[in-house]
Amino acid sequence: MAKRLLVAYGLWALGGPLGLHHIYLGRDSHALLWMLTLGGFGAGWLWDFWHIPGWVATANGVGVARDHGRMVPALSPLRLAGQVTVGMYFGLVAALGLPWVPVLLAQPLAVGLGVQLVSSVGDQTAKAPNILAAAFLASLLFQGRVLAVLPVSLAASVAAQQHRCYKPRGTPLPRLPARLYHLGLACLAFAAPLACRGLYGAAGVLGTLLALPRAAIELLLLPLLLPLRAGRLLAETLGLAGDPPPQPPTTGFGARSWSQRQQWAYEV
Repeated sequence: MAKRLLVAYGLWALGGPLGLHHIYLGRDSHALLWMLTLGGFGAGWLWDFWHIPGWVATANGVGVARDHGRMVPALSPLRLAGQVTVGMYFGLVAALGLPWVPVLLAQPLAVGLGVQLVSSVGDQTAKAPNILAAAFLASLLFQGRVLAVLPVSLAASVAAQQHRCYKPRGTPLPRLPARLYHLGLACLAFAAPLACRGLYGAAGVLGTLLALPRAAIELLLLPLLLPLRAGRLLAETLGLAGDPPPQPPTTGFGARSWSQRQQWAYEV
């Protein structure tokens, strides 16, 4: 089905930060990137305005070569900057949303996936094993520290540029429900750890807010309660107040005689 330029621009205006125009044009990797970064942090969504006509022509098969063979794509500084930025973003999200996962595992994996996602935008891609290997080696070199997300992302991006290639042409796209299902699973995998972390933090904040009224009441009554507590403590110290000694659990005549003997003992 031929793609229309007006529909693409309408989807760009209505849901551009969520990548609706990329879904319409069959650019699922670009759509997923826009979903996870809200339109490339806003700047990428605005940048799409000038590229939509070319993408529509590509989706309709106008002026597109059938196969690139073994050609290597040209080096793109913009793609490299996007790989470094998104890799750092994914690494920081993993540090916030997966604090119980070892840093040496979560950080390079998240950074590598972010770099691979940017590498797969458009008609290009990169070899994922090489990207992940570079990310894990750099993470081991910097001992998995949180501030090491920049050099890890740089190493993974350089590996992606060295192993860049074109996607094979002629591969048919799955149907729209299957594509939406895959995109939804990817967004869920990205957002679920952050949602759990947010709910945990919200529960802690809610407990603190519920404890605030009690703390405020105790603070207001402190000038009144403090002398009473001090007087009671002083009386207990001097023996003027305290709990009576325990009595044996007896009844009838034995109980009265025992209480009389106890009274006589106290008088003596």
